[in-house]
Amino acid sequence: MPVAPLKYRRVLIKLSGEGLMGQREYGLDPTTLTRIAEEIGTVVAQGVQVCLVIGGGNIFRGLSGASKGMERTSADYMGMLATVINALAMQNALERIGLSTRVQSAIPMAMVCEPYIRRRAIRHMEKGRIVIFGAGTGNPFFTTDTAAALRAVEMNCDVVVKATQVDGVYSADPKKVPDAKRYDRLTFMDVLSNDLQVMDATAIALCRENNLPILVFNLHEEGSFAKVVAGEGLFTIIEEGD
Repeated sequence: MPVAPLKYRRVLIKLSGEGLMGQREYGLDPTTLTRIAEEIGTVVAQGVQVCLVIGGGNIFRGLSGASKGMERTSADYMGMLATVINALAMQNALERIGLSTRVQSAIPMAMVCEPYIRRRAIRHMEKGRIVIFGAGTGNPFFTTDTAAALRAVEMNCDVVVKATQVDGVYSADPKKVPDAKRYDRLTFMDVLSNDLQVMDATAIALCRENNLPILVFNLHEEGSFAKVVAGEGLFTIIEEGD
C-alpha cells in the first residue's frame, strides 16, 4: 500500500490488552492478533524501527484486583505476568507472518524471553527486529502507560503511538457522549489540566519532560498505523506547547 514519506523512523506503539480481545469478553482473539501484526508488518516494511508495550487488562488488571481486596503489590505483579502472556502471543502472531521479533521482560524469566537490556533492545531494532517489552517497568504501582513512556525515552524513539478504539482524543467517551469534542492537537498541559483519559499522569509528565510527542489513533482501521507514521490520517497529536 503506497504511503507518504516517513515522518517517524523509530516508534513505540502502546497497545491495550483489551484491544487484543476482539469481540470476546476476555482473553485473546487470534484473528485480531493477526490483523494487528499485519498492520505492524506494513510499517516495518517501510523501514520503520518498531517496539511495543502491551497492557494486560484482557487477562488481569492489578488495580482491579487490589480493589477487590487483593494486596496491591501482589496484584500488580500478577498484572505484569499477564503482559508477558500478551507479549508472547503478539510475538507468535508477528513471526507467523515472517517478522523477526524479540520479547524482553522487566522481570527476568530466562526460559521464556530475554531480560530487559537497553543496549541489546536498541541493537535488535537497528537490525530490523520488533522488540516487545513485557512486565511493565518491573515495579508495582506503575502502569503499562508509564512503562511505554519510559521505554520510548530509553529507546530514543521519535514518538509514542497510542492505539485506541477511536480515532483520537475526545472530551468524553464518544461512544457514550455523541456530541463529545474531538481534538486534532493538544499540549501535555491540556491533557493534565483537563484530566483527559489518554494515558496516566505519570506517563504524560515523562513524555513532557523529554519532549516526546504522543499520537493517539484507531488501530482498528485498516492501514491506519502506516498513515500515522507518515503523519497522515486521523489522529490526535499531544506535544509541548509553543
